[in-house]
Amino acid sequence: MTTLQNLSVAQLREVVAIKEQIEKLQSELDAVAGGGAAAPAHRAEAPARRKKRRMSRAARARIGAAQRARWAKVRRHAAKAAAPVKKKRKVSAAARAKLAAIAKARWAKVKAAGKTTL
Repeated sequence: MTTLQNLSVAQLREVVAIKEQIEKLQSELDAVAGGGAAAPAHRAEAPARRKKRRMSRAARARIGAAQRARWAKVRRHAAKAAAPVKKKRKVSAAARAKLAAIAKARWAKVKAAGKTTL
C-alpha cells in the first residue's frame, strides 16, 4: 500500500471521494441494521468494560492446597537428594584432659629449647 505522501493531488481527491462514499454507505447500513438514527462514523465506540472476576473461598482453598502439596513434594525430593549431615563428634572430658597434657608437655619442651614457635 502506498503512503499518502507519494500520491498526486488528483489521486488524493479520488481517495477522499471514495472515503466519503464508504462513510455514507456505512451510515445507511447502520440505520437499516440498527433501526434508528445512524451514529457518527468518526466517533469510535468505547470498549466494553469487563467485570472483575471473583473467586470463591472454596476455589481459593483448593488452589492453596494444591500449591502446598506441590511444595511438599519439592521439599521431600530435596531432602532425599541432600547429603546426610554428619554429627559432630564429641570428645570426652578424660580425652580432652589427656590431649591438653600432651600439648602442655610439647610447649614446655619447645620453651626449654628457647624457641617461641613450634
